[in-house]
Amino acid sequence: MNHHVKDMALSRKGKKRIEWAELDMPVLRQIKENFSKKRPLKGVKIAACLHVTTETANLVITLKEGGADVVLCASNPLSTQDDVASSLVKDFRIPVYAIKGEDNKTYYKHLNAALDTKPNVTMDDGADLVSMLHTTRKELVKGVLGSTEETTTGVIRLKSLAANKILKFPVIAVNDASTKHFFDNRYGTGQSTVDGILRATNRLFAGAIFVVCGYGWCGKGVAMRARGMGANVIVTEIDPLKALEAVMDGFSVMPMADAAAIGDMFCTVTGNLNVIRKEHFLKMKDGALVCNSGHFNVELDLVGLKSISNGHRTVRDFVEEYTLKNGKKICVLGEGRLINLAAAEGHPASVMDMSFANQALGADFLVKKGGKLSNQVYTVPEEIDKEIARLKLAALGMKIDGLTPEQKKYLASWEMGT
Repeated sequence: MNHHVKDMALSRKGKKRIEWAELDMPVLRQIKENFSKKRPLKGVKIAACLHVTTETANLVITLKEGGADVVLCASNPLSTQDDVASSLVKDFRIPVYAIKGEDNKTYYKHLNAALDTKPNVTMDDGADLVSMLHTTRKELVKGVLGSTEETTTGVIRLKSLAANKILKFPVIAVNDASTKHFFDNRYGTGQSTVDGILRATNRLFAGAIFVVCGYGWCGKGVAMRARGMGANVIVTEIDPLKALEAVMDGFSVMPMADAAAIGDMFCTVTGNLNVIRKEHFLKMKDGALVCNSGHFNVELDLVGLKSISNGHRTVRDFVEEYTLKNGKKICVLGEGRLINLAAAEGHPASVMDMSFANQALGADFLVKKGGKLSNQVYTVPEEIDKEIARLKLAALGMKIDGLTPEQKKYLASWEMGT
């Protein structure tokens, strides 16, 4: 079996951690049990480009139980957990191409290795596999039934392809499922981002001025958790509605040009490029911490930062200290890549349980449709979204009410007024 991982000797540790994560993934576990009986993905080749974590391991194991031939590669050079990658190869016979800290050349070599399997379905976290299928690997498109996309940034890229009428197969926007972005983006990103900053720096949040760039679902989560740690949170935004929401949620809102001068810690979660630029770095306090929790490492203008610096050095794991020409120092965490996976372990298993349930059922949906869908970006069907919510509630031991016949009739009628 072809693979490329760091060290197979790490597999024993990885297997234990995969099992630990599974304990907190009851919805995916039920799907795995069902898949194991019905084998709905039998003979289907799936190439998954995702963060190689304990939670992802449980997803690809579930897909294999469903009969799929699965291959996994990393969706970010710094997000791989090497012990998990090794265990998937040794203990579960799943080909993996991923090494934490791999260079750009190796990263794309791994993407190509996954595509070399000629997949029928791809799973993306950032749309890199889909991008390659539309550019350098066009010869494989005819065999692709469709794809699923995990993250906001990837969905943006895919909707651009669809809007320009060049998307070559249907895509399920897993990120847009309510059981994904309401929970994964908000609670998962919020907790794991703070976790990553703490592991990288061991800095005190209480009393610090924490600047969150972007107030989408991820930004809401980061702001919420930073405030919970005692930080004074400032939000920067370009959308007046999101900015107003941040104000109503009790946060200060101002332009980055103003926030740069007073912030102690900065975190970007916008999905856009060059959100913090050299003119902002020049205004920052000596010793300011800067990081990104968006998918790609483009939100911080590191080229601009280098141009105004005399040099930089690594002062801790995942902390690079830049000395500006004005004498001040700026610390960049995790090379500007998503800090929650670069310096920590990513989202907790309990929240990824719902996200990866959407991935598994999204793949099942694509296979069942068997090429009958149009080449556009689809939201996860509402019945799948609600079923995942129902299963999660049941796993948490929670029950809810149902509509009475009288209530159903009332909601379906127009006659009854005041």
